[in-house]
Amino acid sequence: QVQLAESGGGLVQAGDSLRLSCVASGGSFTRYYMGWFRQAPGKEREFVSGIAWTGVSKIYADSVQGRFTISRGNAKNTAYMQMSSLKPGDTAVYYCAARGSSSSTSYKQEDYDYWGQGTQVTVSS
Repeated sequence: QVQLAESGGGLVQAGDSLRLSCVASGGSFTRYYMGWFRQAPGKEREFVSGIAWTGVSKIYADSVQGRFTISRGNAKNTAYMQMSSLKPGDTAVYYCAARGSSSSTSYKQEDYDYWGQGTQVTVSS
């Protein structure tokens, strides 16, 4: 059973940076396409970014393009999300997710098989 554990969230001011981490255990991390999603209060969960197992192919939501950077360290079974120039609109619970059944790119929640518990990011103005 694959388990994902996020960390790195917190309370920051607008313009600050944070780095989220997602550690995977119990599976073959190098085979998984990894994604980050977020859910703001009163809103549906939305796709933020995804990264292929090679670490080369990456996709981003338009709302974070140019401010967030996804990466992964396969030797450490860890995915990262470097978030810069944070805005109050980035306030949400951030989740990492893994595609166990396919290594292809996807921004769809239903394509992901494993999910972490989430980490809260709050950006004050």
